[in-house]
Amino acid sequence: MIYEGVVYRPPSERKSLIIQVTVGCSHNKCTYCNMYRNKKFKVKNLEDIYEDIKCAKDIYDSVERIFLGDANALCIETEKLIMILDKIKSLFPECKGIGIYGSPRDIYNKSAQELEKLRKYGLDIIYSGIESGSDKVLSMVNKGTSKDEIIIGGKKVIESGIKLSLIVILGLGGKRLWEDHAHETYRVLNKIQPNYLAFMTLINYLGTELNKEIESGKFLMLEPEEILIEQKLILDNLKLENCIVKSNHRSNYLNIGGKFPEDKEKIIKKITGKIMDKNDNIDSLLRLI
Repeated sequence: MIYEGVVYRPPSERKSLIIQVTVGCSHNKCTYCNMYRNKKFKVKNLEDIYEDIKCAKDIYDSVERIFLGDANALCIETEKLIMILDKIKSLFPECKGIGIYGSPRDIYNKSAQELEKLRKYGLDIIYSGIESGSDKVLSMVNKGTSKDEIIIGGKKVIESGIKLSLIVILGLGGKRLWEDHAHETYRVLNKIQPNYLAFMTLINYLGTELNKEIESGKFLMLEPEEILIEQKLILDNLKLENCIVKSNHRSNYLNIGGKFPEDKEKIIKKITGKIMDKNDNIDSLLRLI
């Protein structure tokens, strides 16, 4: 099997066999991201993908899960994706599910019928970094999508029967847009009703456009306690049903997790306690939200 460059996958796919079907990110213009800057985007040849799947079969007798990389492999035309999924199922009939990254724009561009076909051929979860529900923030970081596209696409995935795991980046609005980021994000999430929600915290990566804005003073990053307050504001207003919520990425200041709505109160209590640990003047801080 041949992997080109560093290959990323969601934490929950850590035990999955990774099949690289695209290289890099087709958008690759988000101001905060440095993951794929050294890769030129391409969709791999079908023959090469088939060869990797066959090679994996020679190595592994049995595979329970497979993840299709790189950044947004869902951008591949649907019929080609179906051919890849079909090849996987023919060689690994025991495979219980196949995951994939899909940007909000990729999802939006797939029809409901296309998503239903992909589900029938074994695709059982799409991971998508929406990052924010605020059009102001999405535009500022050059995400290449809009709030409306995120909502429309997300609802289509849920209706197709494919599970949807969404990623939100805390602090992405900075000090200027943190309230808009928080309020619009929970509103978008409540409309979509994802199966999974994961929080990450903004990291200042050297060499990114955002790093230059931070160094120039144009973008002011939130302090740790402000990140927690922003996260609490989002969590307080989430009205999710049957959703697993996690904040266990290495970038986060607090590891939390549970199922909504039953664990909501416990999660909020934990994050409130952390805020209180960091601040003597908790009342004035909590009045912000």
